[in-house]
Amino acid sequence: MRSVVRSLLLATMVILVSACASNQQEEVLPEKTYYENAREAMNSGNFNEAEENLNALETYYPFGRYAEQAQLDLIFARYQNLDLEGSRAAADRFLRLNPQSDHADYALYMRGLASYNLDIGLAARYFPVDVGARDPGEQRQAFRDFSELLNRYPESEYVADARQRMVAIRNRMAELEIFAARYYVKRNAYVAANNRARYVVENFPTTPSVEEALVIMAETFRALELPKDSQDAVALLKKNFPDSNAFNQRGEFQANLLNAESRSLSNVVTFGLIGDD
Repeated sequence: MRSVVRSLLLATMVILVSACASNQQEEVLPEKTYYENAREAMNSGNFNEAEENLNALETYYPFGRYAEQAQLDLIFARYQNLDLEGSRAAADRFLRLNPQSDHADYALYMRGLASYNLDIGLAARYFPVDVGARDPGEQRQAFRDFSELLNRYPESEYVADARQRMVAIRNRMAELEIFAARYYVKRNAYVAANNRARYVVENFPTTPSVEEALVIMAETFRALELPKDSQDAVALLKKNFPDSNAFNQRGEFQANLLNAESRSLSNVVTFGLIGDD
């Protein structure tokens, strides 16, 4: 009987000790302590520790003195931890809770920056990736965020960088259209290739891809037996890119991307579904 009582007491003591240890682990620190710990961790480059303290600060003191700054720091800490989706979500939350904040331009910029890098992903940081061949879905979102930044906060210190990134996004999106046009050329789908190239000329006229787009237009128009349109494309190419490799030393257009001589127009426009027979 004594041994049973002793065992029960021992078990009770173990439970109490465990509960005390658990309570010590879950001890809530003062608001300022969380904030100072987070800032110290960020200054030393320990963004994991910084994020832990910032999350605790938001959890225990959501309306405290450091709440707004903690939300801003959390955006940056997650970005530095390569948690791009988390960084974007934190920026969304900040803009929703603090629409009139003096730091809203920063949150908007960081949201765009997270989307800007989200398309490429971690693999591209260490392995070669053809960005032009990837669907720029997040790039479009980044472009919208940067555009909003320029419109709402034209005097913001982040405008210059945002504008440069918008140029890069346009270039990437144009590259994607050219990548698709090349694919259609290889498939002898000249109507589709022409449409993609023309889209670049009409929608991304200041990008480097315009030169190749005009070459593709000239060649595909020729393959589609539209000589006047082909000549117009060549003239536009010569006017804007007189030193293009598409011209020989005499200034004559000599690009030869296509091999359509053996295919009928019906075969071309139906993506090869209707044969020449």
